[in-house]
Amino acid sequence: MSNSQPAPLAGVRVIESSMLGPAGITTHLADLGADVIKVEPPQGDYIREMTWPIVEGNSLMHLHLNRGKKSITLDLKNPEAVQIYKDLVATADVVVEAMRPGALARRGLGYDDLKEINPKIVFCTISGYGMTGPYESLPSHGIAYDTWAGIVNPAYDDEGFCYIPEHASVGIHAGPIFGAFSILAGVTRARETGEGCFMEVGQSDAAAYMDWYRSESHMAYRRPEDVVTGNKADNYERRAVGTKGMKEGVRYQMYDAKDGVVLIMCSEQEFWKNFCEEVGRMDLFEKWPGSKYADHARNNRELQAELQPIFKMKTCKEWIDLGNTKNFPMAPVNTPENIVDDPQFQDRFKLFPHEKHGADMLPFPVQFVNEELPAPSMAPTVGEHSEKVLSDVLGYDATKFADLKGKGAFGNK
Repeated sequence: MSNSQPAPLAGVRVIESSMLGPAGITTHLADLGADVIKVEPPQGDYIREMTWPIVEGNSLMHLHLNRGKKSITLDLKNPEAVQIYKDLVATADVVVEAMRPGALARRGLGYDDLKEINPKIVFCTISGYGMTGPYESLPSHGIAYDTWAGIVNPAYDDEGFCYIPEHASVGIHAGPIFGAFSILAGVTRARETGEGCFMEVGQSDAAAYMDWYRSESHMAYRRPEDVVTGNKADNYERRAVGTKGMKEGVRYQMYDAKDGVVLIMCSEQEFWKNFCEEVGRMDLFEKWPGSKYADHARNNRELQAELQPIFKMKTCKEWIDLGNTKNFPMAPVNTPENIVDDPQFQDRFKLFPHEKHGADMLPFPVQFVNEELPAPSMAPTVGEHSEKVLSDVLGYDATKFADLKGKGAFGNK
């Protein structure tokens, strides 16, 4: 790989005011080489103490979400600090308010204030429920956006107590992804037109949007059955929406292998035929050839009983290798714990090591062919870069920095 090219976002400067998980919106930008300056209150962002695990005194959430960023502290109750913030914005492309909307405006640092200083500024506020609606000011954490969006169902233990089941978080990750994507669109247009913009992201909105297929399917099913039907392979009978309707599948289903679980996805007739030929069971194809496309052999328990012992004859790796060579879709069924041992994972993810980054972490998942993205620096301590940022970006010398420090701009008179 070559490092001859600058990082993809070299020359893009972001001023970030964030608390907790929404800081992920600029992690993607930092991973691609943007200069992200995290402006923290004197006490710092308490993300360093949130959730688990805690790695040598810092949360994994902080180590991952704030990697590659610089930290400065400013006491925005102090007019000197407010002016420093404005001076930084004058040099920047983006301001991110990753907390309750309006927090910066209350300090005289809202979009209307900042565009007077820098007309090209792209201002993005990301919050739990966005800037409007009855939940606008409702305190929340990441799980809330997924329960709101209908993604996480309540579970009950043996004593009848309701609890949060294990689940993959969606909103806290999707919100930052959509936000970062939109920020770059805003910067592209601002550099072309000279005019910035104000955008806002609700992590709850992002969670709902990521699950659009289920919610839109339910909306479709509200229409008459002669207008919206099921699939041709199901004789046009409506099946349960989304992944719930996959419980009844047979050719598209999970099976126990000799040493784990695999997923077969032979809903296309061609793939199903290839599978049957490979396992020496063309009788299964002749009896149940299926439709050309999208046929899961729904509710065919007889076929499912035939397939169950077949899959137990081989290891997961053997099934994956066969699918690869004989052209029928197979997939491993991994867990968050063992995925790091999967050879595909090991090929695609060159982990950032804990020796340099505080924890072993996944890198940005998009690869630039024949290029190597810059490795981010370790997540900063509170105010670690205050003096350096103000020197490098604003040209403050040691005397000016000391004077501002004495006036309490950094919250430490």
